[in-house]
Amino acid sequence: MADRKDQRRGLGRGLSALMADVEPRVTEGDSAGAQPDRRIPIENIAPNPDQPRRHFSKDQLEELSNSIRAKGVLQPLIVRLDPKNEGQYQIVAGERRWRAAQIAQVHELPVIVRDFDDTEVLEVAIIENIQRADLNAIEEAAGYRQLMDKFGHTQEKLAEALGKSRSHIANLLRLLNLPPSVQDMVSEGVLSAGHARTMVTADDPEGLAKAVVQRGLSVREAEKLAKGDTPSGKQKNPASKSQTSTKDADTKALEGDLSAALGMKVTIDHAAGKESGRISINYDSLEDLDLLCGVLSSAK
Repeated sequence: MADRKDQRRGLGRGLSALMADVEPRVTEGDSAGAQPDRRIPIENIAPNPDQPRRHFSKDQLEELSNSIRAKGVLQPLIVRLDPKNEGQYQIVAGERRWRAAQIAQVHELPVIVRDFDDTEVLEVAIIENIQRADLNAIEEAAGYRQLMDKFGHTQEKLAEALGKSRSHIANLLRLLNLPPSVQDMVSEGVLSAGHARTMVTADDPEGLAKAVVQRGLSVREAEKLAKGDTPSGKQKNPASKSQTSTKDADTKALEGDLSAALGMKVTIDHAAGKESGRISINYDSLEDLDLLCGVLSSAK
């Protein structure tokens, strides 16, 4: 029972409480920051293996290292005792500073030591990076997936604790269903998250991604390509294309609004001149179905 209680402690305490000690107050260029508990040799500090952030800009690291050479590390790293290596410390927040300090050949780093469990470490790492706008969409989605898979948190609980909408989290998680090559394009900034969302239900997401990049298509143009055209620009099904083209602008706009709100493809078939019709919602997984049931239940 104690172990289960500890696993839930992060979200139970509330992220505002967790972040009280680690909220970034200053940048490296400021003259003062949080007071460190101690200074630790840099070789005794290691990154968190579950760190959601995987990409570090070389240019940004070099810029930060120059600042560190001139003024030192002004904002302490947040660390905890490494649960697997005695005498070692694991980074909770501040891996970018740790990497830049190595480039600057700094031998000791100021740290604040906190007694965080695995759940809290991951939560703080996600929040710190999101607040700094440092995570790309795939990294952010992977962080949410880690919280759900490793600690059993639901999308609804995450949305509440992290200050995000449930649809935002659901839409990002859907990106993890894309092929690795397309995910890499998002991580590298070649494709935006908006472009990538149009490819989740596509028959050939890799081909579509290449076509979008080569043509420099907008998100709206990518949506049209995903719905009716092959990457070569030819219609996959001319008959269905002509059917959808008969829909009025209001119906199409409503389809788009509902699809964005639910994070799922919504189709409205409204008989011309009548007040009746049909709404179809396509889900890609049981998780999406569960999300849809939750939305419909809460609307009662």
